[in-house]
Parts: sequence; structure tokens; C-alpha cells
Amino acid sequence: MASHLELIQELQQLDKVPSLERLRAAQKRRTQQLKRWAVYEKEMQNKKRKADKKGRNANNLQQESKRHVSFAASVALLEASARNDPDEVRYLLRNNVSPDLCNEDGLTALHQCCIDNYEEMVKILLDRGASVNAQDNELWTPLHAAATCGHAGLVKILIANGADLLAVNSDGNMPYDLCEDDPTLDIIETAMANRGITQEMINETRASTERRMLGDIQELLRQGEEVNQQDSQGATLLHIAASNGYVQAAELLLEGGARMDLRDSDGWQPLHAAACWGQMHVAELLVSHGASLNAKTFLEETPIDLCEDEEFRAILLDLKHKHDIIMKSQLKHKTSLCRRTSSAGSRGATTNEVSQFFSLKRHERYAGSNSLK
Repeated sequence: MASHLELIQELQQLDKVPSLERLRAAQKRRTQQLKRWAVYEKEMQNKKRKADKKGRNANNLQQESKRHVSFAASVALLEASARNDPDEVRYLLRNNVSPDLCNEDGLTALHQCCIDNYEEMVKILLDRGASVNAQDNELWTPLHAAATCGHAGLVKILIANGADLLAVNSDGNMPYDLCEDDPTLDIIETAMANRGITQEMINETRASTERRMLGDIQELLRQGEEVNQQDSQGATLLHIAASNGYVQAAELLLEGGARMDLRDSDGWQPLHAAACWGQMHVAELLVSHGASLNAKTFLEETPIDLCEDEEFRAILLDLKHKHDIIMKSQLKHKTSLCRRTSSAGSRGATTNEVSQFFSLKRHERYAGSNSLK
């Protein structure tokens, strides 16, 4: 297991490499975690079994044994798949272990084999009925995994077995969005053409995800539920809308009281997500509602730092420049107001001056909003 210092050093190195390399490193780390988890669970099961034999009556022992066999089997299948052991996997599947068992992240044996490029294992699992379109907790299918890693052979196998070419994960990406390997991408695009998939169908599928999210948000608001609830990674609904470019969903959330300053487990605010994933319209919406372009992540990154698209970065810099001008102007007028003095005899004149000041501020605010949109 990597030490804390090693993990910090790895994080600093990954910060400098392309997105695909980061993803592959994350997948490798995930595989290591799976293997450690499997070993740990086996140890715990052995200890539990020994304790049961000593302290429980025969009836309880029988019930516990059934439960243990089921749970141990799920661990065994995932562990055997991770170490590419076809014989063990065949044995487990012949003994009625479900090929779709998953770990706490929703990762199935088929997902794992598609990450590790185990073609024989993939064929075994599919022959035994594994779901070719199984989704993990982030809605990744095995085809997402194989496409991301550029495993052309596996992509062919999955497509031949009915893999959904338009499956959308929680980041709003289809398998072909994630594929950076040209031969693999060619296989996917050829299959899409053969199935008669058009750009209109792709757009409709993407839009359907936002429509479902809009429906969920509207239901939350009708029931008076909290829209700022954070998941296990600290992400809010606004983070999700921002990263996927869901402008309507973001607008509805902001109207419903969504906060723009909440951070996820990496210190990212929704604006960081929009900037990183190139969601220009959502970024402009957030800035127009007061999101800070100076906000920093736990790694001291601003939204502009995370933006890789030069054109988008230029727009963000322009937004920041305009916002800074407005803030300086407001600060100047506020300072001027604080220094004013009045006497009882000039109350009417002073009131008129203050009224003019707030009128000016209101004008600046609306003018600023228009310039930011």
C-alpha cells in the first residue's frame, strides 16, 4: 500500500500530465484498492466464521453460513477477475455465482476486465450472462472503460454483444467522447454508422439526461427539499449541472437557492467544474450570479487555471477583468459614502445624495450583469 507521502508525490506528478493519463492512473489505483479490499474481506470472513463456530447455536450457524457463502462468493469473483484467473471464474460461475456481482463502487467483474484488457475473461463473463451494459456508481459501462483505455479488441467484443453506444455516464460522456485512441475510435464510429445513429439521436440522448435532472430538481423544489445536499465526494447538484453544461438545470438550481461557494472533496466550486470541462455558458451564468473567478481549490487552482481551452480561458479572463472593474467602482463609491457627513439642517440634501448613490450602484450592477452575459 502506498504511503501518504507517496500519494502526495503521485498527486503532484499527475497534476502535470494529460487527462487520459490521470484517468489511467486513477483506474490503476482503483484496481489496487479492489485487490486490497478483497484480501481484507477474506480475512474478516475467516475471523467471523471462527467466532460463529464457538459462540452460536446450530440454527444460527446455518443461517450465517448461507449469508457468508453469498458474500464471500462476490468477493471471490471480483478478486479472481482482477488477477485474471479464468479457471477460478469458471468454477464460481458454474456454482451459480452471479456474473453481475459488484463492489461498493458498482464495479462489476466485466468492468474490471475491460480496464485490464483481459479478453478471455470478458468472453467468459459474457457467455455466462454478464450484463454488457452494467453501470457502476458513476454510470460507466464496460464500453466506457474499454474505450477510455483504447482496448480495440474488447470494444469489438462488447459491441458485438450489444453494448449501448449512446450510454451516458454521470459526466455526460458517451464512450466515443472518452476515446483518444484512433483505431478504437474508428471501430466505435463505424458501429454507430452501421446502427444508423445520427447526430440528432446523439443530441437527443444527451438532452434526455438534462431533462431527467430538471424533473428531479423540480420535484425537490415542490417538496421543499434541500438543493445544496452534498454526496460522498462533496459534489452538489450545481456541481453536476456545471460539469455537464446543463444551463437550464443550473438556472433552476440558482433560483431555488443553490449555493455557488460549496466545495467538493477537492475544494472545487461549481465554477471550477464548468471551467475544467469547457462549459462556457454555465460558467458565464455562474459568474453573472456572483461566482468568484478567484476562488482556489485545495491545490491553489482558480477556475482559470483549470481551463485548458485557450478561447474559453480568454473569455474567463475578460469576465474577471470586467468583474474587477465593477468591484473597484463599487468600492470607490462605498468609500465616498462612508466619508460623508451631514448636519440636521441639510438632512434633505443628504437624503437626496444617498438616493442618487444607490441609484448609481443599481445602474452599475445591471450594466455589469449585461456585460458579463
